[in-house]
Amino acid sequence: MKTKTILIVIFSIFIANITLAQPKQVKARSIISTNSSIKTYNERKGLEAMNKGELIELYKERVKLLVNILPNIALASKPGISMTDIGIPDTTDNRKALDSQIQNTNDFITNTAAFQSSFLPFSDKLNIINCILFYESTLKSLNVLNDTE
Repeated sequence: MKTKTILIVIFSIFIANITLAQPKQVKARSIISTNSSIKTYNERKGLEAMNKGELIELYKERVKLLVNILPNIALASKPGISMTDIGIPDTTDNRKALDSQIQNTNDFITNTAAFQSSFLPFSDKLNIINCILFYESTLKSLNVLNDTE
């Protein structure tokens, strides 16, 4: 009985070692966040019916999308593309560089959104609407770019 228990313990330790010793596959990070896509485009009439607070939030959302996408379109123009998808070696240095860029972008978006929350209420509603329409037309152009890849 003692021998059986000892064998079971040794076997369990052996299985645990094999399981824990296997290399962990790190999922490649996306160059453009998978959250950086637009679901709905707006028309002027719909925007004009919105109050300024709603327009400001939509404006900030469109700026966030553009800031996540535009600096990276030479690498990838759609969300979910990773370094390895486009042939960039998945090295520690490259992962650190991408992580740093993602953090810098997030910091920029956070700071810009805080500024916009303070200053955009003083903006003319029509200017906000025009900017949203411009940003959305730019995002539509990126979708056309995706179709040609």
